[in-house]
Amino acid sequence: MEKEDALRALAALGQETRLDVFRLLVKAGKEGMAAGAISDALSVRPNTLSTHLSALSRSGLVHAERDGRSIHYRADLSAMGALTTYLLQDCCGGNPEMCAPIMTMLGDSVSVEKDRC
Repeated sequence: MEKEDALRALAALGQETRLDVFRLLVKAGKEGMAAGAISDALSVRPNTLSTHLSALSRSGLVHAERDGRSIHYRADLSAMGALTTYLLQDCCGGNPEMCAPIMTMLGDSVSVEKDRC
């Protein structure tokens, strides 16, 4: 992941409603959710939600797919994994014990170079 991509993703998540939307879509899993269902679940007006979903889509954290008259959204967990990896790449600074608790929490979802941790 490039720095600009990381900044775009972090900016997208740095807003309360967008963070709530992303977390809701993570909970929804592979099935994702239709925009109307997201709007209902979070009590967000459809036009406001559309703006937030656009920002999340531009960041690459959410993907949209048209399903008839509605649009279905899914969280892109590989994009979140890439962001997490980008943020943690240099976490150890030569002190592997610093990374151990983080890596244990994340399990195999984040691959950090072994010689750094």
